[in-house]
Amino acid sequence: MLRSTTCGCAPCHILSVLARGKPVSCCCPDVQIPSRLASQQEAVMASMFTRFVEPGRLALITYGPCAGKMCTIVDIVDQKRVVVDGPEAVTGVVRHMMPVKRLSLTDFKAKIPRGAREKTLKKALEKDDVMGQWAATSWAKKVKAKETRAAMSDFDRFKLMVAKKKRAAVVKRKHQGRRDQPLGRRSSP
Repeated sequence: MLRSTTCGCAPCHILSVLARGKPVSCCCPDVQIPSRLASQQEAVMASMFTRFVEPGRLALITYGPCAGKMCTIVDIVDQKRVVVDGPEAVTGVVRHMMPVKRLSLTDFKAKIPRGAREKTLKKALEKDDVMGQWAATSWAKKVKAKETRAAMSDFDRFKLMVAKKKRAAVVKRKHQGRRDQPLGRRSSP
């Protein structure tokens, strides 16, 4: 078993894990950490969390009158509140202050300065194609499907039921003949 010359603190533990069993030196200030291990340590620390509350971060509003709409963080007021903007022409959210706990942060970020105007925000969103990237995610597709189902009329729900019945009948007919065959000898469709 290889011995490590570390003191047992958290940074030393991280270094020993990164070194994969090779001996490493202590994290004391007088001891130099090899540059390869230092860069790995920074990578591990940076990869822990990436969705920071920062200007330009795209977020989904989860509670309140604008629930279900997308917004962009424009400014940070304090530890618990931020100023968000849609912009209104794109998402329907006007600029207002909102608690961070009512937001779900996404992976997407537009490059804007703190406190940017609506015109600047709109240009940055178009330039980086943030809304297009968001629309391509499975999260956005689920939100869109939920909105569509909620907006269905009684007749739309009836048409959906009839379509599901027709589809189930076609699937049942297709698999009807396969039921008689043993499992190992089924022919491929």
